[in-house]
Amino acid sequence: MSEIKYTWQDDSPFLDERLQSYANSGCYPFHMPGHKRAPIEFPNPYSIDITEIDRFDSLYHANGILKEAQQRAAEFYGAKETFFLVNGSTAGILSAISAAVPRLGTLLMARNSHKSAYNAVYLRGLETVYLLPTATEFGISGSISPAHVAQALDDLPQISAVYITSPTYDGVASDIRTIAEIVHAYDLPLIVDEAHGAHFALSEEFPESALDCGADLVIQSMHKTLPCLTQTALVHVNSQRIDRDALENFISIYQTSSPSYLLMASMEQCIRFLNEKKDEQLAKYLPQLKSFYKKARNLKHLKIFDKETCPQESCFDHDITKILISVGDSSLTGQKLYRKLLHNYYLQLEMCSGHYVTALSSLMDTPEGLARLLHGLREIDDEISLAAPRPASGPVILGSRTAKQPGQLTSNDIYQPPKPQMPIALAMEQPAEPLSLKASTGHISQEFIYLYPPGIPLVTPGEILTGKIISIVDQCRKLGLTVEGLSDRSNQTIKAVKS
Repeated sequence: MSEIKYTWQDDSPFLDERLQSYANSGCYPFHMPGHKRAPIEFPNPYSIDITEIDRFDSLYHANGILKEAQQRAAEFYGAKETFFLVNGSTAGILSAISAAVPRLGTLLMARNSHKSAYNAVYLRGLETVYLLPTATEFGISGSISPAHVAQALDDLPQISAVYITSPTYDGVASDIRTIAEIVHAYDLPLIVDEAHGAHFALSEEFPESALDCGADLVIQSMHKTLPCLTQTALVHVNSQRIDRDALENFISIYQTSSPSYLLMASMEQCIRFLNEKKDEQLAKYLPQLKSFYKKARNLKHLKIFDKETCPQESCFDHDITKILISVGDSSLTGQKLYRKLLHNYYLQLEMCSGHYVTALSSLMDTPEGLARLLHGLREIDDEISLAAPRPASGPVILGSRTAKQPGQLTSNDIYQPPKPQMPIALAMEQPAEPLSLKASTGHISQEFIYLYPPGIPLVTPGEILTGKIISIVDQCRKLGLTVEGLSDRSNQTIKAVKS
């Protein structure tokens, strides 16, 4: 590898200067947004930043140029109708759940859902029934079992809708086609948070899109995996099982009354770019990505998640653009590997967990970026070999307790089955008392605790705080993971329902 010049100065007190410094540095972005700082054709943002004026339509009453732009997006994805979102997938998730489930109704939802889904549950006063994802040997949450969906719907006739996250933040996809058939047999709607899968429709190399699998509403974040500005997202309507007018009304409620024309223009331009150049981009990108995976299989200690070696019952499918790198049998933690890649190789990854890191790839990646990542991993892997030769004790089962080193923590450890005591909304509206985390065991939480990213709760309001959960929070903090949700930003105390 040629010498990399890294010049990022991050001591400026001004955001624009710090952003520009990062943009001009040699640091390679394996993180969102999907444009990877590689601009597609777009005007000077200040020159086109307007509000609703003559000839430019109105997003929430679109009947002109914005209506046509949304129709083109629907045609590209094969949806019956598509709505632009300028407040990210969060607004789409809030709107979809609100339109699908009556106030005080019951939602069957995947436990590994984004916090915005839980906020919708709170705002609508919903009861929740959780679908727990399977566990994988890699130590991450796997797919949602169609059999579990069928069992829940058979047992609980009060359920009004089903909500699934597919793919997950780690790129794990569920069998949405089978789940949709099951849900529709009960004449219920299926909502799929496909925020991380806006690119699925581009190639058969990616998991099948939830739209093609029959989901009724599908929410996608364009900015996560496509060349589009941050906050851009879409809601696709794929059936008449959810009131279309109610959905449109909730979108106008949850979004800003001053929608950004910059963001809407970015979405339109992204669709145009994909229509014209996706084949060209994919022809360059996919062979590079496949070559990376092939070469990375030769690492001795660090391990790359590979769906080919993961049983389908725990991982129905996986998005190869999400590169998951486990510390394997080394003494590293996810945080240490993340720091090595950043400070020694100037690779800014998306996130780190207890035992792995995530590098987000996209069709806008360059050969240099993937080569730099492989180079860095090989050198770190070689350092591990020199420091501690691998014992000849057979294969390592990633994520298993026997394979973990002290200080490592897998997703299977972090996300425990919940112990609900009361609905989220009821708990959040009760009198509260602040307790130290250590003294809160056995009490009912009035707050969320989640790791960000990805924003999946370890505990929600209305659930019992167990000693196990408190221990996990403490371990996450010690590992340097970002624990959020508590009003006490120091994460020392938590609000519990007053006993």
